[in-house]
Amino acid sequence: MKKALILAAIAASAISSQANATAACTGGAGGNYSVTTTANMFVKTAFTVKCSANVVSNYSENGTALGVVAGSSKGKNYFGGGTAGGGIAAVGTCATTGCSTTEITDAASVAKRDAS
Repeated sequence: MKKALILAAIAASAISSQANATAACTGGAGGNYSVTTTANMFVKTAFTVKCSANVVSNYSENGTALGVVAGSSKGKNYFGGGTAGGGIAAVGTCATTGCSTTEITDAASVAKRDAS
């Protein structure tokens, strides 16, 4: 879970108006995920994120903001943050079996982005 929060912090801080929601970590065995750039969007420099095993995450960007949510497939809550600052905070509660793409959705990352 710690690495999910690191992913959220890196995506929110390292990163000009359409929505662009992207699943980053899928909750599987983990591995590298490449964050690429798209013209007129928030991320200006591509980078690679290391996804830990069991992490599910999604980020959304537009031309002026970025939001990211992440949780553990073995965890109880999911967390998110955006470029507006204020740090990472609990966003919601997952099913009793852990977080899945059902909770970690485009809508959640868009909501965090739009709060910016």
